[in-house]
Amino acid sequence: MAHILAVDDEADILAFIKTALERDGHMVRTAMTTAEVSPEKARFVDLILLDVMMPDEDGFSYCGRIRDMVDCPILFVTARTAEKDLIHGLGLGADDYIHKPFTVAELRARVSAHLRRETRGRIHALRIGDFVLDLSGTEVLFRDAAIALTKSEYAICASLMENAGQVFSKGQLYEAAFGFEGESDESTIVEHIKNIRAKLKAYGAEPIETAWGIGYRWKREKQ
Repeated sequence: MAHILAVDDEADILAFIKTALERDGHMVRTAMTTAEVSPEKARFVDLILLDVMMPDEDGFSYCGRIRDMVDCPILFVTARTAEKDLIHGLGLGADDYIHKPFTVAELRARVSAHLRRETRGRIHALRIGDFVLDLSGTEVLFRDAAIALTKSEYAICASLMENAGQVFSKGQLYEAAFGFEGESDESTIVEHIKNIRAKLKAYGAEPIETAWGIGYRWKREKQ
């Protein structure tokens, strides 16, 4: 059972989410404005479903305001699918998007995938060249410096590094990182990869290669 917060200015959407997720045994708290949920209260939930377009403070602003104070996954629930919106939201630290309209099955699967990732145990480390994947501390280090990755970015790096040299399609990478596959997830992966590459390039490293028309891989170190 998880404690889930859903914030949306549409009462019908909140009722839909609450009914669907409570069937899985979760406790769902709903709010129609961000003003109803202080960052202090948000700290005590296991996952946040957050609408983007709301009349007072929008979801982007709220995510940016609480991200450093909240450790749980944040999933935007939105009808906005423009690339610039995806880039902006993921850059603020969101983990994923659920595009409206969505089905009960998709909602339950995505929420389950992100909650499952939160409880996945890690007990060892993997070194690839100057990079270390710390599987117990859920960090990626470059020459002993921890790279500031979001949880979703870490999950993608972990999947690629654990299978260095193997090409992942966007759908396969989403499934490997989050445990749920779907065509609509490809744009999310593209934007996460862009963000990861920018962070790694700041250290002078470019380990993620594009296999054109197929997907991505982490460069295998030459023996």
